[in-house]
Amino acid sequence: YLIRSTVKMKFGVLALSFILILELAFGTFLVEKNNLKVTSPDSIKGVYECAIGNFGIPKYGGTLVGTVVYPMSNHKGCKSFSEFGVSFKSSPGSLPTFLLIDRGDCYFALKAWNAQQAGAAAILVSDNKLEPLITMDTPEEDTANADYLEKINIPSALISKSLGDSIKSAISDGNMVNMKLDWTESVPHPDERVEYELWTDSNDECGKKCDTQIEFLKNFKGAAQILEKGGYTQFTPHYISWYCPKAFMLSRQCKSQCINHGRYCAPDPEQDFTRGYDGKDVVVQNLRHACVFRVVNETGKAWKWWDYATDFSVRCPMKYNKYTSECADEVIKSLGIDLEKVYLCMGDTEGDVENPVLKAGQESQVGKGSRGDVTILPTLVVNNRQYRGKLEKGAVLKAICAGFQESTEPSICLTEDQNTNECLENNGGCWQDRAANITACLDTFRGRLCECPTVQGVKFVGDGYTHCKASGALRCGINNGGCWRETRGGYTYSACTDDHSSVCKCPPGFRGDGVKSCEDVDECKEKLACQCPECKCKNTWGSYECSCRKGLFYLRELDTCIGAFGAVKLGWSFVLILLLALTAATLSGYAIYKYRIRHYMDSEIRSIMAQYMPLDSQPNNTETHMDF
Repeated sequence: YLIRSTVKMKFGVLALSFILILELAFGTFLVEKNNLKVTSPDSIKGVYECAIGNFGIPKYGGTLVGTVVYPMSNHKGCKSFSEFGVSFKSSPGSLPTFLLIDRGDCYFALKAWNAQQAGAAAILVSDNKLEPLITMDTPEEDTANADYLEKINIPSALISKSLGDSIKSAISDGNMVNMKLDWTESVPHPDERVEYELWTDSNDECGKKCDTQIEFLKNFKGAAQILEKGGYTQFTPHYISWYCPKAFMLSRQCKSQCINHGRYCAPDPEQDFTRGYDGKDVVVQNLRHACVFRVVNETGKAWKWWDYATDFSVRCPMKYNKYTSECADEVIKSLGIDLEKVYLCMGDTEGDVENPVLKAGQESQVGKGSRGDVTILPTLVVNNRQYRGKLEKGAVLKAICAGFQESTEPSICLTEDQNTNECLENNGGCWQDRAANITACLDTFRGRLCECPTVQGVKFVGDGYTHCKASGALRCGINNGGCWRETRGGYTYSACTDDHSSVCKCPPGFRGDGVKSCEDVDECKEKLACQCPECKCKNTWGSYECSCRKGLFYLRELDTCIGAFGAVKLGWSFVLILLLALTAATLSGYAIYKYRIRHYMDSEIRSIMAQYMPLDSQPNNTETHMDF
């Protein structure tokens, strides 16, 4: 059943106050959804929304295709299907089974467990009333034997009553109902960095969920630090706290569960005031955890928080009475974290003052944008979207990897246990050049992309599916630019030219498409060269040889034969003409230079003389005035 708050507070009036505060504060709970596409029959074909269950492992970033089955008995899935001799395990070559179950009579998680045990690949729970979709959560630990919760691995989804009724009707009419569950857009993936948050608690005495949370921190630590050190992610831990109503400020409950005069509170870890630690101890340790993150984040080593959180859980557990400030300080010092800065961040926990860190945490609990209020502990938020499913390393890493823009995922997201490399089978249906070992298939977390690659600085252009061509400078260095190339008798000819085009053109002496073939042109037979009366033509591969009768030489530029004396005479005549031209140019330049120098000197001399005596060409402007 939907659980609006997983934290239980069993202490009189204060418990009721906390619940009222939570209901008021958490008024915008958002249900995380994925798409469901019915592909057959035509009567119900379409795309529908379904709510992701908060257990099992959703296939974030991926899809799952299957056939829907509605059991003939045990419709609500509250009993093991083995009691009815039924199995939903798909046979080889057939689609996986999606088991449709009715809501009611037992926990959602138990329905999923029974479906998984019977061989179903996914479970669809049909609502039993007309209402907006809700989130299916796990049961409270003290009301059910929850051992099976951590064993649920199949994805689950709640569908509307109307869609459930339509599917049942189609199945009863003898139709096969096929559908695709789609989680590709369940996590936004705008760029190459993922931002994620973990809303957690340092309390380790809250039962199964606390154990699961601590185990997750230990198992996920390595992956988290790889992502953080590589700059692939930006992680932030958060801690929930509540305030005590003014009417109960002086009560025993508020004094033992709160700090800063009732502003920041947490429930009693053992739910018993007479023993163990108090809620205020949890608030102080949560504050210390948050400040450790702030200090290490300021030094550019945010990943050290994972070291502190895991070491604290191991070295300072409540059950050994080590959940103390002294133990926490020892962990901080052992990791080389500035203890003084941590205490400066924590501030005064006894005074009647606001604490900036805890106040910011309370404000962050309220949802903003596409992220709903945080009402379930622990809660993971990936790219401002709340994660639903088992808090387990593989499942969480899959959700984080789904938050990267395609083709920007780090290598940790492309391992075999996280991703199926679609390029390994038939090259993903993309273009490839087997000879050069070049492919347009790019494996990503969400599937393969067919994109023409860039190899050794050479960009290939094309649709990526049927063709890719090398283009630009240096393209001939990669498999000869995809152009024809052949060597014979020590001579090599190529249809590729290193320019900024992607065209393959047969070289002179050849004709063809330039890609698959270039055939030799017979210049002699086609009378394209060596056609003078004295010429004798012989075709060669890619060219020709032209010879003349004795005493004559072949001039290729003029395609003619000339005598030796004529060639020498022609050569001396050319040299003579060149010398005469150079001499004329030199004399002309000298004459121009001499003229310009003489003209310049004349003007300078005239200017100097004009300062000392009037020239004839200069008008007489002198006037004489006499006064009497």
